[in-house]
Parts: sequence; C-alpha cells; structure tokens
Amino acid sequence: MSVKGRGLWVTAAVVGLVGVVLALGSLGYARTWYAAFSVSSESMAPTYEPGDRIFAERVDGSEVRRGDVVLFSSPERYPSIGSVMQRVIGVAGDRVVCCTGEGPDARLSVNGKPLPEPYVNGGDADGMHKPYDVTVPKGRLFLLGDNRNDSVDSRFFESDHDGTVALSAVRSRVTDDYTIPVVIGTAVIAGTVLALAGLGLGIAAFVARRRQGAVPVAPEPVPQVT
Repeated sequence: MSVKGRGLWVTAAVVGLVGVVLALGSLGYARTWYAAFSVSSESMAPTYEPGDRIFAERVDGSEVRRGDVVLFSSPERYPSIGSVMQRVIGVAGDRVVCCTGEGPDARLSVNGKPLPEPYVNGGDADGMHKPYDVTVPKGRLFLLGDNRNDSVDSRFFESDHDGTVALSAVRSRVTDDYTIPVVIGTAVIAGTVLALAGLGLGIAAFVARRRQGAVPVAPEPVPQVT
C-alpha cells in the first residue's frame, strides 16, 4: 500500500474515533448531569405552565439555595407522582412566617424580613389564607409552589416536620440557562458529523486500495498487415 493510502486509513480512523468519543461522551455527560422534563401541573404557574419543557441539572440537596426551583421525590406525600417541582422558600435555620400585610399586600417573611416574590401567581403570596410559622430544621427545606392557590406544598403537611422536605429528597434543580444543553447538543452533532466523515474516509481508503491492487490486463497484440 502506498504512503498516501496508509495516510488515508489513519486519517479515517482518527477522525472516526474522535467523532464517536465526542458524541458518546457528550450524551453520557448529559444523561448523568442533566434531564429534560415536561411540566404537567399548574402549581408553578405562571413561571412554568403545563406543557412547558424544562431542563434540570442534577444536584445534591445541600447545593440548593433560597429561590431555587427544585425537583424532588416524596412518594409518601405524592404516591402517584415521580418528581414534584416547587420553589425553595426556606433553608435550615430560616424562620418562615405567613403573612405580613393583608390581601394583595400580604407577604411571607423570612427571618423577619418581607420576601419579595414577583413570580407568584396574581401577586397572591398567601393563597391558603391560613397563618403558619415554621423554623426549618437542619437538613430540610421549606417549599412552596408559585401558584399559591393551586399547589399542594409544605403548607399541607404540618404534621411531618412542619411540612419541610429532606435535602436527600432533592433530585435536580431547574435551570433557565440553556448554554450547557446547547453546548452538549452541538458536541453531539459535531461528533456525529466527524464519525460519518471518518466512515466516508474509510470507504474512500478501501476503494483506493482496491484500485491499487487491481492488475492491469495487457492489450491484445495487433496483427501487422504486410
């Protein structure tokens, strides 16, 4: 095989291998650290409406902060729902009180300070119209839906740690930053293109080798006329 032919084989192998590693590695990273979900209820409206497609990054419960929207699992509270989406209102040590003010001016307070919540549906931070005063225990979170009139959240489970949820129940955190998902998608596409290019180069190298290996047939002698 000529040096040129060997170079084509090497190029095909390298390009194809890089493409496969890039595509499979990106897919594996995405499956390990990110997940896509479709919103099925109105408990987080108007922030997330039914049918909205969301991305969530897999995190440990200790990584979440006030204001984060998390997906958690609590089969004892929601036996027919795999993942529940709610917003973190209080973390360990926080005192959450409902409510200061009345009517549309009602506000939750966290550690004695009114909590601005521009995301709540209709500006109604209360919804339940029932006072509560909760100090979040260590290792737990106080969670509410943004649609306070239509969300079965920490307010409804007072007998179980004042309605708080264990950090260990958290599975992921919703992200509105699509930079990483876009980068991952681009890497998958680029890897697929490279893998196909490597395959094409391999086919070209095979064809070139077949042509080099073909034995030319000698022409028939032409009889001379005397």
